[in-house]
Amino acid sequence: MEHNAQMVRPVWGLQYMLSRLAEKHPFLPRLTPDGVFGEKTLEAVMLFQRELLRPVTGVVDRRTWDEISRAWSRLEREQAAPRALRAFPGEGCQVAPGQEREFMALPQLMFRLLSYYLDGVSPDLPDGRHGTASEQNVRWLQERAGLPVTGVMDQATWDALARLYELFVVKDLEQLEQKYSGGWG
Repeated sequence: MEHNAQMVRPVWGLQYMLSRLAEKHPFLPRLTPDGVFGEKTLEAVMLFQRELLRPVTGVVDRRTWDEISRAWSRLEREQAAPRALRAFPGEGCQVAPGQEREFMALPQLMFRLLSYYLDGVSPDLPDGRHGTASEQNVRWLQERAGLPVTGVMDQATWDALARLYELFVVKDLEQLEQKYSGGWG
């Protein structure tokens, strides 16, 4: 019984990879992973070999396993959502007016882009120094976001800035892509 339980995992993994690959390669049947190397799994292996890895044997040897695994890995990389960027150090981090931190260049650049859309935001130089213009932008945002108006860049202010940036800058880019994507019209 121990031997059968050990065999289920690799077969399930094979079925899962082939099932995912069927999304890209319509010649592959959609499998429901169950850990049993049955007729549908054999068919999927043989079709994979026929189209992508000759000769057709129906046997999942090291070469076949490795090629299915590589194809699946490529597919996962192609379809994976982009990794989220952690741009602010997090809770507890505070940048007071007059301080300099390299990562402050990003909020300054974000404010600069927001200045095209919003009155009251200054197009600050993204130099990492939390100077006068940077502090004024932070205070402007804190007031409108209902946060304590301190001029200190902290996690709550960063979160409000990120939401505002997505609302105005990223949304605007998405609208442009929709407007100008596809066709000559």
